[in-house]
Amino acid sequence: MADKERRTRAFEEVLLQIERRIEDDGLRVGDRLPGERNLAEELQVSRSSVREALRVLETLGVVSSQAGRGPDAGAILTSRPDSALSDLLRLSLGMSSLSTREVIGTRLMIERWSAETAARRTGAAARPGSVTPIEMDALDAATRAMEAATRGMDAAESAAEFVRHDIAFHVAIAEASGNRLVAAVMRALRDAMRRHAIDAVERLGDTTALREDHRRIHAAILAGDAPAAVEAVSAHLAHAYPEHF
Repeated sequence: MADKERRTRAFEEVLLQIERRIEDDGLRVGDRLPGERNLAEELQVSRSSVREALRVLETLGVVSSQAGRGPDAGAILTSRPDSALSDLLRLSLGMSSLSTREVIGTRLMIERWSAETAARRTGAAARPGSVTPIEMDALDAATRAMEAATRGMDAAESAAEFVRHDIAFHVAIAEASGNRLVAAVMRALRDAMRRHAIDAVERLGDTTALREDHRRIHAAILAGDAPAAVEAVSAHLAHAYPEHF
């Protein structure tokens, strides 16, 4: 439990530290934040946690990523975070108190739209705004990893590993929608999703139906079939959480 809480707090601590620096140090638009490595060392968190926090802040328009080394390293402050960052922090800190119904309702709303939009972007391949190879690679990788997670593990180990890749799959759909804020909200939901998803997998006792659902969602997005993608996502969540449908 302590390890899980520490992992959850790492991302939040980066955001809090940045907010604290802006307020306490009087940082202004155009000022540079510490580099990724310095922030990771200072906060004693992984560089991936710092990277994710900066990615969310860039999505919110708070910072602009800046490549470089030494004095040129670190993101540039492009606006004061104010309510946008505070709202995100409240969302992240309050995840543990969300009910299953709240999480599933939010997922249904976001994921139906994300799957539909991702499929439309796939159907518009080679046009401006179409789904990118990186986005599709993330979806493909999560699909393969879910299949691999069901082999060679005991039940408890398999459930946790399957859910890890299951969540990566659903976040990848949000990212493939091309809407960075939607993707940021899905990433913020991950810890709440994980808790409920593991319960669902353990209750079902088998991931066969869920894996088949994922294949249908994936196929519909690849085919650019927006209505089928929406239907597949709805059916998937209904299979996993029938008590809420």
